[in-house]
Amino acid sequence: MLNKAIKIVLVLVILAGVAVAGVYWWKRLDSQGTPAGFLTGNGRMEATEINVSTKLAGRIEEMLVDEGDFVEAGQALVRMQTDVLVAQRAEAVAQLQQARQAVATATAQMAMREADLAASQALIAQRESELSYSRRRLTRYELAGEKSATSVQEIDEERTRSLVAEATLTAAKAQATAAQAAIEAARAEIAGAESTVHAREATVQRIEADIKDSVLASPRAGRVQYRIAQPGEVLAAGGRALNVIDLADVYMTFFLPEQVAGRVAMGTEVRLVLDAAPGFVIPAEVSFIASTAQFTPKTVETAEERQKLMFRVRARISPDLLRKHLHQVKTGVPGVAWIKLDPAAHWPADLTVKVPE
Repeated sequence: MLNKAIKIVLVLVILAGVAVAGVYWWKRLDSQGTPAGFLTGNGRMEATEINVSTKLAGRIEEMLVDEGDFVEAGQALVRMQTDVLVAQRAEAVAQLQQARQAVATATAQMAMREADLAASQALIAQRESELSYSRRRLTRYELAGEKSATSVQEIDEERTRSLVAEATLTAAKAQATAAQAAIEAARAEIAGAESTVHAREATVQRIEADIKDSVLASPRAGRVQYRIAQPGEVLAAGGRALNVIDLADVYMTFFLPEQVAGRVAMGTEVRLVLDAAPGFVIPAEVSFIASTAQFTPKTVETAEERQKLMFRVRARISPDLLRKHLHQVKTGVPGVAWIKLDPAAHWPADLTVKVPE
């Protein structure tokens, strides 16, 4: 029993020694792990996410891609049912034809009114000539009556004829005025019919745009991350069908304490080492620095609390590099960002850029 107890004590002593040594060496490596002129921060790889959503409410007819598929900008991803929209377009096209026919009818009516006006103007000229002739005859009869060369009855008859010619001229002028008003009315009718044509054309264009938008296309090149909906499901306006990540906009988000975040500038050189691929060192640069701190109370009073201030920083990978390795790009992977603060400092050998072939 004594020997067994001694063995147990020895094992515990050895384990304790190993633990102490491990802690010692870990602290030593940690204190010497960040060279002068550099900073480190832990973070995860992220990418710009795009929700491919419907413009109008409708039923999904067909999903053209699956999760994990690579897609190009403008590629059709989802097809919505368009039966109702097609019927609406047919109705709008028929109404457009009616409106165009109304324009043609109004134009013909205007031509008729213009012809009426021309006829009225010709009739006015005729009536004016007749009135002029009648007045001259009346004058001659009145002169002859003064010489007793004609009877009073003949003079009265000629005076009546002159009055009738004058009334006939007045009626012809009224007809011309009515024809002119009819022309103006026809012109207004044409303008109204043409406005209706424009409105119908706009309706047809709107419905055709809705039909075009019923094919949901990818706004950017990337990879399908999630199929949020399935064929046959009915989505409301703005309903999400797919989630696509833009593999040309990939970055690591990490946090730095406020006492060092102020020393990091936009465009600062960064090297990323991912936990899933520690053998590779990926070049990047700072593309975003938060203007406000996080993880701290609104009112900071003590130095200890000020040390808790953390600023969000984003290091973006070059799109050209990403395009060369699209199939290796992964998001959500944790890693470490090494930030070069001193432009004169040289990257350590183990942080030399190493990317997949």
